[in-house]
Amino acid sequence: MAHPKRKTSNARRDRRRAQNFKLSAPGIVECPQCHEVKLAHRVCKRCGHYKGKEVVSNDN
Repeated sequence: MAHPKRKTSNARRDRRRAQNFKLSAPGIVECPQCHEVKLAHRVCKRCGHYKGKEVVSNDN
């Protein structure tokens, strides 16, 4: 079986692992219709509006 000839340095190992870490939090904004907190660029779960239009009806 193949095995490394030299030990991988800590810097090289950490540089490779750095790709897996999330750098920023998701964009959280306030819905202009119902003022509920929601994720940016997504339909509001409470009122079903997106960009000023109702795209999902919440008829329960």
